Amino acid sequence: MTTFRTLDDLDVAGKRVLVRADLNVPMKDGVVTDTSRIDRQAPTISELAKKGARVIVCSHFDRPKGKVVPSMSLGPVAKPLADKVGRPVAFASDCVGPVAEEAVAKLKNGDVLLLENTRFHAEEEKNDLEFAKKLAKLADIYVNDAFSSAHRAHASTEAVAHLLPGAAGRSMEAELTHLQKALNDPERPLMAVVGGAKVSSKIALLENLVKRVETLVIGGAMANTFLAAEGKAVGKSLYEPDHMETARKVIALSVEHGTALLLPTDAVVAKEFRANAPHRTVPIDKVAADEMILDVGPATVEEFGKFLHNTRTVVWNGPLGAFETAPFDKGTVAAARLVAERTKADQLLSVAGGGDTVSALNHAGVAGDFSYVSTAGGAFLEWLEGLELPGVEALMAK
Repeated sequence: MTTFRTLDDLDVAGKRVLVRADLNVPMKDGVVTDTSRIDRQAPTISELAKKGARVIVCSHFDRPKGKVVPSMSLGPVAKPLADKVGRPVAFASDCVGPVAEEAVAKLKNGDVLLLENTRFHAEEEKNDLEFAKKLAKLADIYVNDAFSSAHRAHASTEAVAHLLPGAAGRSMEAELTHLQKALNDPERPLMAVVGGAKVSSKIALLENLVKRVETLVIGGAMANTFLAAEGKAVGKSLYEPDHMETARKVIALSVEHGTALLLPTDAVVAKEFRANAPHRTVPIDKVAADEMILDVGPATVEEFGKFLHNTRTVVWNGPLGAFETAPFDKGTVAAARLVAERTKADQLLSVAGGGDTVSALNHAGVAGDFSYVSTAGGAFLEWLEGLELPGVEALMAK
């Protein structure tokens, strides 16, 4: 297993510590509407401050494209961040240059400073070395706590990591520890659950996972493409005719690598997609021409449970049905609860991630029962695809 430095390896008292956080939070009319990401970043910032560091927090926010966009300022985040870390948070109206340097110079041990949006400078997304040097000039130590931005080779996530002694923050540490346990060095048998709408958005992910897991479960609308590729009628269901060959390739790889490929054996179908639409449950080969598949059926969930019984590690990305709309949430909820039960019984390591996945697990009421739920979207997917993440690699290189 690859190792990385953590806060435990740092002596931070009296030092200026640049923390790359992810404070790209939902905001409306200048007010933060969801503090989930702040909640995950606060422990690192709080711990460093308690240890006597002079904490300098930087982050991107939205996509200002290298220009100053007042509505994308991080200024409104300072107060909710202060509430979470339990101490005042000063704000600097730039992230580099005289304004930032002057704000840093005023810091005392234990103080926290939030810098303005790094993406107000075009050099950030270009991973510009000179811009990274300006960031590095502000600090003695670099801590990256933003796994969700680790798949981007930007100045504040990659270049600056080569200019200062560095380590992973607590959130980054938790992500890397669980992801490595789940896929890089898992206890086997290993199962991957992949759902969602489109095969086209998860080709690399499927082709990587099918070679590395004992069981690959495919649900959601993307399963329809696999069913169609096997010659089954899917009626009016959402599927991708242009990617049936991709599906056949994954099926062939499952045979080649001895991977059990679980597709729906029954489905909940309806003639229209709306809440509480008239629906029925049918074997997968009995879908009528005027019906669409909107969820997996109970027989599919039962088969999932049988494979799960002998599984020791689960990686989950994507719902098994249209879970946002009742009653087409039942399959996802039932399967998620089976994973949660085995996790709580200490029979399973379960790691999940991706926006829809987090929403689905929250809907099922089991997000807190999984071993770990990642809030990182793109970074989590790229890790599942087996790609190197620049922000992580830069830390490993230290």
